[in-house]
Amino acid sequence: MSWLQAASGGEAPQPYQEPPGERKVRDPAIAGRMVADKSANRPFLAYKEYREQQEALHAAWVERNKERDAKIARGEKVGPPEADPTEQKEVGVIGLLKFFLYLLLFTALAGKFFTGSYTWEYESKWTQFKTYWPANQRLFSERLLGEHDGSVAGRPIYLAIDGDVYDVSKGTAYQPGGSYAILAGVDAARAFGTGCFKTHRTHDLRGLTEKELRGVAHWKKFYMEHKDYVKIGRVSHPPIDPASPVPEHCDPKKEAAAQAARKAAKEKKSVESDHKEL
Repeated sequence: MSWLQAASGGEAPQPYQEPPGERKVRDPAIAGRMVADKSANRPFLAYKEYREQQEALHAAWVERNKERDAKIARGEKVGPPEADPTEQKEVGVIGLLKFFLYLLLFTALAGKFFTGSYTWEYESKWTQFKTYWPANQRLFSERLLGEHDGSVAGRPIYLAIDGDVYDVSKGTAYQPGGSYAILAGVDAARAFGTGCFKTHRTHDLRGLTEKELRGVAHWKKFYMEHKDYVKIGRVSHPPIDPASPVPEHCDPKKEAAAQAARKAAKEKKSVESDHKEL
């Protein structure tokens, strides 16, 4: 607080005196000047030394380039041009990829150290290798799919939608007695669009409205992106006889509207066919 004393009319502060015997080094910024080799000065001294080394390397590189140019002018053979050793290198895409790889590795190792899990105890299909490299994809028959409806204890529970088979064993709703247990072991794609889960346990999508087809697409995306449900294959269905009747809707009003829409489409097709013949 000596400056307060001087401002209030007290004694002036004593000038700073370096401790006796303190090591001195050359000041790289001012020729002929010596400065104390104390911790406060070392970062500055180290940086100046680094800059001097870089300047010396660059100057040597310039001289080598001049010698190379002179040899070329004399018609002598020379090697490939040498890159400037002091040139700043850009990170680039490869550098960024390396950075994120090292960051991912560090995060995984830290998780293993603190929690005992490389994924910090986060478990979902996105942390499973088979999600990105599905080696167990298989083709199911309808009979084989039906054997995974939850009726046998310990056997995984599978569900199919529009041909894609998913393992839904982690979902309590698909366990026996669950609210969606009726969908296990079968491809009930039609039910996902119409909501008729008891009568539309079929993959037959004929006659569905645009809204119902969007509903099927929504549920397909739901299972595809779910963190716990993993796609394990496809189910092979026998071909549908186009002459067979379209499954009736469980709602009489919607069924009447669907029949009217099918009748209108049939009549339109018939009229277009007659116009073509004319």
